[in-house]
Order: sequence, then C-alpha cells, then structure tokens
Amino acid sequence: MNTIDADARRLQSLGYKQELTRGFTCLTNYGMSLSVISVTSGLSSLFSYGMITGGPVVMIWGWLVVCFFTLFVVFGMAEICSAYPTAGGLYYWTGILVPQRHKALASWFTGWFNLIGQFAVTAAIDFGLATLIASVISLCFDMQWSPKPYHILLIHLSIIISQGICNSLGVRFLSWLTYVSTWWQLLAPIIVSITLLVGAKPGHQSMKFVFTEFKNETGWTNKVYVILMGLLQAQYVLTGYDASAHMTEETKQADKASPWGMISAILVSAVIGWLFLIAFCFGIHDYNHTLQTPTGFPITQILLDNFSREWTLVFMSLLLVACWFCGLTSITANSRMIYAFSRDHALPGSRWWHTIHSRLSCPINAVWLSCAIAFLPALLYLVNTTAYVAITSLSTICLYISYALPIGCKLFYPNIFLGGPFHLGKFSTLINTVAVLWVSVIVVLFLMPPVHPVTAVTMNYASVGVGGVLIFAGLAYVLSARYWFYGPATNANINIDKIHMNKNFI
Repeated sequence: MNTIDADARRLQSLGYKQELTRGFTCLTNYGMSLSVISVTSGLSSLFSYGMITGGPVVMIWGWLVVCFFTLFVVFGMAEICSAYPTAGGLYYWTGILVPQRHKALASWFTGWFNLIGQFAVTAAIDFGLATLIASVISLCFDMQWSPKPYHILLIHLSIIISQGICNSLGVRFLSWLTYVSTWWQLLAPIIVSITLLVGAKPGHQSMKFVFTEFKNETGWTNKVYVILMGLLQAQYVLTGYDASAHMTEETKQADKASPWGMISAILVSAVIGWLFLIAFCFGIHDYNHTLQTPTGFPITQILLDNFSREWTLVFMSLLLVACWFCGLTSITANSRMIYAFSRDHALPGSRWWHTIHSRLSCPINAVWLSCAIAFLPALLYLVNTTAYVAITSLSTICLYISYALPIGCKLFYPNIFLGGPFHLGKFSTLINTVAVLWVSVIVVLFLMPPVHPVTAVTMNYASVGVGGVLIFAGLAYVLSARYWFYGPATNANINIDKIHMNKNFI
C-alpha cells in the first residue's frame, strides 16, 4: 500500500474520509508552523513592548525561559497529534480523550478558544505588518509622510486580500509558497542579524548592556511583575505551531511528519529568535531615541542607525516579506480549522465553510471567512491605539488555553489515550503536567495590565475578550448546542469509538 492510501486509511479510522489533497511533505508541514511562528513578524512588532517591559535582559533571557517551557507544551501536543492526525486538531483530540458524557462540552470549548485565538493572531500578524509597511513608506519619503489610522486600515485590508487570493489558488501553489516561506523565515532574520552584528557602526551597545541591562518604562515599580509582563513578547511569538496539526489531512505520513513539524519549528525558532534579539539589542545606539523613534518601530531605527537608508530599506524588505508569509500561512491554518469545525457542524452556516472546491481541493469559503474576520479587529485601532497589544494578548491566551485542554484531558483520563508513532514514553505524564502548569501561569499573567496607571487607553482588554469567549461559547452551548452538538462527527460512516478497538493503524 502506498503512503497516500495509508494516510487516507488512517484518517478513515478516525472517522473522516479523505477530501483534501495531500500535497504537503514533512518539510512543508514544518515550514507551515515555522512560518506562522515567524520570529521576524512577532519580534519586529513587539520589540518596543520588550524595550519598556524589562529591556534587553528580559528580552534575551526571558526568550530562553519561554522557549524552555513552550517545549513542554509542544511535546505534549505532538504526542497527541501523532495519535490523532486530523485537521480539527485540538478540539478533536479533546473530544476523543474524555469519556463520552464530556465529549461535546470539551470539544465545544476547545474548538472555540482555538478558533478565536487563530482569528486574533491572524489579525495581529497582519495589522503589525500594516504598521510596519507604513513605517517603511514613511522612511522612503524622509519621514515627510505620516500614516493616518485609515492608511493603516487600507494597508491591512490589502495585505489580507493578497493572502486570501494566494490561499485560493490551489494546494499545489500553496505548497510551493510554503516551501519558499520555509527558507525565507530561516534565512531572512539570519542574514539581517549577522549583518547587524558584523557591520554595526560605532556607538552600538556593550555585551554587558545586552545581557544585563534592565529597563522599566511601564509605570509599575515591582520588578518581578515587570519581568513577567515582558514574557508576553516571547510567548506571543511562540504560538501558532498547531498549524502543523491543522494541515495533517494535507500532509503525507502525517502521524510522523506533523509532530516533528511542530517540534522542529519551535527549536529552530528558538535559535533564530535569540540571535535576532541579541543582534538588535547590540545595534541600539540611543535607547530613548530608539524607543520614541519617528519611524514608529525600534527595529527600523536600529537599522537606520547602523546602515544607510538604502540598506535599511533592503533589510526591512527582507523582513516584510517574511511577515507577509507569516500572515499567509496563518490564514491557511485558520481556514483548515474553520473547515474541520464546520465539518462537525459547530459553526453557524457550517455547510458553506466546509465546502471543498472540486478543482482546487481547498476550502475557499473558509479562507475568505478567515480573511474577513481577521480584518474586523483592526477597526479597534480607530478607537484605541493600544488595541494591538490587547489583540496579541488575546490570541496568546486563547490559543494556549486550547493547547492545554487536550493535554489536561489526557492527564485526567490516561487510559483512553492510544499512542501514535511519536510517543513520550515514561516522561509523558511529567511533560504534560509541566505544560498545563505553564499555560495556567501565562493565562493569568497576560490578563494583567502591562502599563500603570491603568486607564481606558492602557487597559488590557484581553480580559474582556477572554470573558467574551467564555460567555459566548457557554451561552451558545447551554441554550442551543447541547441539543445538537455531539463533538467530532464523522463523514466516513465509521463509528469514531472504533479507534480505541483498532490498533493496526497506530
């Protein structure tokens, strides 16, 4: 039996028929997660946040701390993904890892937290890119042009439309773009970082400054609190690796490729991100001027302080393309989650969103729904200019809640789980426990206000967003979904419980 037949048969054992084309390899599956993580996108957008919440010492060492604990989460997810490789990913895992009486409720909340987190992270990625592009345009005109909020919104809309079009051209084209993105995400930040380390002009910072300097511009006086707030920068970047799980139905040998795709993406991102942070911290000349730069972004100012305007534009262009690829792959992963959740009838208008285009073999309606919803949060910018940080907090919290729920279910009901090709063995319980504890800490942490005094402008509205998800999902379930949603459904005429009686596919 060839690989594709084996993958289709494995999917059928989980209760679904093969509808999508398996055009992704182990490399492009890994590239999907690497691209959604995109250290270039996250660190470029939140570098100023890191500069005020602890400065270089928190950015450099906090990055390693977050990478270390994130590995526990990704190992826990990879183990489950190997056993249940479906596009639904986390909500499917949760539903199958609990007793039948809890299946619908567990799947419902996991699915909605993952979906809202994906909507928020896509919006945050593309809105950050829009403001970065506006910064570069302003630099092209010698800072004689300043973007208005509606300029940012129009750029944001243009980005989303371009990414939607590319996601609508079929799996073969998308696979090729993902391949290009994989190498771009790897090489672009390395090239810029090494050039900055080697070619920086006199006036750059010392090693002592980069590795020990603490800066606090938050208004809070408690150092520990400020340091903990500073971890958001790294934790926001290290999200989205569930993309490998959502692409399993389009990946060959998914039960092996997808787990290693997640793990490899985090390990590679950890190294590249640390190099990126060190290079840009070394490149700072005047800290206050860099933080309050007229370009709007510290990384732009750092490059401008060390290179000519022309070379700065070249380097920024490399980074902008990486950010665009990040948004592209985020929409891809989001659309597959929409497709899978709708396949199980969990979304309003489900019959529209799980439709597969017969010629292109992709869920085009789901792609454009993802694009539409990713644009809407940007409208908050017209009301509150700090909305971006709230969106990043919301995306991080919602995604990590959805990451922790299946891992927690596996801990509570260990006898239900049947391992796949990738298994943690005797370390599984320890790794899963640390993962759940870490997520519990960051969820509470990132609901707290990062800046003092807390006003209507500086308030962390992520708490409102998370509360809104809980209230919406809870009321929807109690008033309606509990009567018709039974958890992951099937479209292959196979009883989903048979997976626990058939180990031939594991």
